[in-house]
Amino acid sequence: MNLDTGKQHFANDPELLSRVLAPYARPKTQYLRSATVEVAGGLASAEGRFSIPFPCYIDDTGHLNSVEVNICFNQLMYYLIAKCVQQQVVAEFDDWTMEDYWAKQLPDILIARFESHFKRPIDSADFSGEVSFAEFRRTNRSRPVQIVEMPWRFWDAAGGHAQGEVRMALVDPPGMTVRADAA
Repeated sequence: MNLDTGKQHFANDPELLSRVLAPYARPKTQYLRSATVEVAGGLASAEGRFSIPFPCYIDDTGHLNSVEVNICFNQLMYYLIAKCVQQQVVAEFDDWTMEDYWAKQLPDILIARFESHFKRPIDSADFSGEVSFAEFRRTNRSRPVQIVEMPWRFWDAAGGHAQGEVRMALVDPPGMTVRADAA
């Protein structure tokens, strides 16, 4: 188990980012342009740059909306988990391989709760965002699930700001087995 408490910084990894965003292959849905990851005290956060020249589902509103926030959160969260698995820098992912991550990215990394607060409109053409791991816990009722509490925030250069928290459910994570009484 990796218990390194020193601070580590990982620069943007275009190859990893491209692979993480591969499920967003539909035109104009790859909003995350670059991302960096910081690891300290057993937790990690990712900061990313985004651009949404044209929304993928509605006429341009001129500002970031809740659907786009959810998509941007997903893209940055997927990158954060992938980088932590790749570098083996967060103990909660020590049992994961990159093959595990690619197999689980879409079917087993789920949003259980999404909370958002929009303070000031954000220019969707150019903005930044951050997602962080705040807390991990495990449940094993009918199947193994790792719960991850993840605060997030997005902002732009003109003072636009939104923030919230997401509860992620990582279903059947590597290293967790089904309880005998749940089978």
